[in-house]
Amino acid sequence: MTDLSHSTQQIQYVASFDALVSTPFDEAMNAVCWRRELVGDFAEIVGKVPMESNITVVGEETLMALELSEQGQLAREVLLGDMQLLTDHGAAPVLNLIRCYDRDDAVPFFPTDVYSWHVDRAPVPTATFLCTYYGAASEILPNAQAEQKILMPEIRAELWQLYGGEEEGFEDWLSENFYDLHYQARPDAQPVNLGTGNLWRLAVDCADSGVLPCVHRAPVEGDGVRLLLIC
Repeated sequence: MTDLSHSTQQIQYVASFDALVSTPFDEAMNAVCWRRELVGDFAEIVGKVPMESNITVVGEETLMALELSEQGQLAREVLLGDMQLLTDHGAAPVLNLIRCYDRDDAVPFFPTDVYSWHVDRAPVPTATFLCTYYGAASEILPNAQAEQKILMPEIRAELWQLYGGEEEGFEDWLSENFYDLHYQARPDAQPVNLGTGNLWRLAVDCADSGVLPCVHRAPVEGDGVRLLLIC
């Protein structure tokens, strides 16, 4: 796995939130990172938020109700500050405490859950923002190191058998079932771990974007949990 310090043409590192949201994607560059060393005890917050399910939304009221140490309060200030920055920007941030995501095993040869390499799609120009404060972090791949799975002959043949309809509707069916959003890493691929504390902006598949969407995936959490802000 490539360390976060490894710089590629795919990533532009910036030093402020304003630069994060204003830096245009360009050609192969489809990921912008506000690289940060955060203060505060995020583990304390994770330990004190009651988990209602495998994914628990942590709202502002929940955060404010927590009795925290000085370091825990610093972490809370960071979380609330990031949420406010993104809200003021016009985004709708959600803070999640994640034990695990649901697995998709309906089609064994083609899972479409977030543990699979995939891109996000939107009907309007936008981007995906995310930050992992605690636990395992997401990964991204340069597009040249990923292959769209629906274009791989063996997988495409299996999808055709699963489809079983008229040829003219096949591409629409692939899109409706999100198969076209998923990728497979090439044998020589070098994923980039997004690290903890860094706030990222990733290009998505949308009209007139002008750049390729960023290929990414969620980590397997194992026995731990992760605290993730995403929108």
